[in-house]
Amino acid sequence: MTQSTTSALHTSNITSLPLLARGKVRDNYAVGDDRILMVASDRLSAFDVIMGEPIPGKGVLLTQMALFWFDKLGHICPNHLTGEAPESVVKPEEVKQVEGRSMLVKRLKPVLIEAVVRGYLAGSGWQEYKASQSVCGVKLPAGLTNAAKLPEPIYTPAAKAEMGDHDENITYERTVEMVGEQLAAQIRDTAIRIYQEAAEIALTKGMIIADTKFEFGLTEDGTLVLMDEVLTPDSSRYWPVEGYEDALAKGENPPSYDKQFVRDWLEQAKVNGKLWDKTAPAPRLPQEVIEKTAAKYREALQRLMA
Repeated sequence: MTQSTTSALHTSNITSLPLLARGKVRDNYAVGDDRILMVASDRLSAFDVIMGEPIPGKGVLLTQMALFWFDKLGHICPNHLTGEAPESVVKPEEVKQVEGRSMLVKRLKPVLIEAVVRGYLAGSGWQEYKASQSVCGVKLPAGLTNAAKLPEPIYTPAAKAEMGDHDENITYERTVEMVGEQLAAQIRDTAIRIYQEAAEIALTKGMIIADTKFEFGLTEDGTLVLMDEVLTPDSSRYWPVEGYEDALAKGENPPSYDKQFVRDWLEQAKVNGKLWDKTAPAPRLPQEVIEKTAAKYREALQRLMA
């Protein structure tokens, strides 16, 4: 192992606070009954399987990117940040685990809907369009190609799955059944507006946000609050503007700032002489894949902050 890998944080161990849950990337700890310490580890998941090797610096980059966007988008929707320093709620010997990679947030009632907004045709959306000329029940014009910009952003929600399962695409009508017409419409309209404003900001930095997903929670008085992470390469598909037109003309996937590099390697990785079946445990990631993935995350943050 190189020094960079050994200094990465695969799993946090904050013994001074009760552990609430370990997600694919974040470890959440209870701070009293009204706050949560969210620690972004350097874990990486692909095909819903957590890799054994961390990506050095990834958790810090994700946190800094989320904080950038929470700051830019607060006028559209309140967020879950308390404004307090995460380091203030752990023991001195635990500070190193939370520094730069954590958020101290309000405890909310989560809305079990992933608010997915797509501005471009990509990934599973492209596959579905080819079969039905629609994405998650939203009819689209004929003649669109892979990576094409949509006439306007579309809202394609998903139901949040249990840990380890795939989120399930659902219709807007199903979200109305789940949370009522007023809240369903508020989530949809807020998500689309956040995406549109963020996409405009990203374009000025030379980046396209093809699609993204947001998560929301409710305060005790029913206020809608943006929570979890926002507009990171883990929750969004980022493309550099360079190379986009060329890829579009060829019908190929544009270069991306997300974990596509890892996915591509895993697609051809073999375990015991056979292609990996996308179930745990994952194949060991080579050092080159780890380093290139870390570089992609760094580049995305540097462009955004420039």
